Amino acid sequence: MIVHHSAGGVYAREQTLKAGHEVEKHEHDYDHLSFLCSGSALLEVDGELRHLEGPCGIEVKAGKKHRIQALTDITWLCIHSEAIADPEIIVKE
Repeated sequence: MIVHHSAGGVYAREQTLKAGHEVEKHEHDYDHLSFLCSGSALLEVDGELRHLEGPCGIEVKAGKKHRIQALTDITWLCIHSEAIADPEIIVKE
């Protein structure tokens, strides 16, 4: 399930994933923040794996291919500046 939030020039994409599901590898032309609200996940950034336990936040640098795999049921937020990113493109991702 995906829920879109927007306020004060900040866009957040809230995504709930069941254990075993993943967000396909993708990249952005700008730095952005992500926040694992709950659960346990593997984050792959440019081939490097990190085990994350929510709640925790991370920065994903521009041009870094990243993928999220839910180890348990998770809630994940991708946070983007609307001044840098086109919200219509983000929503399609």
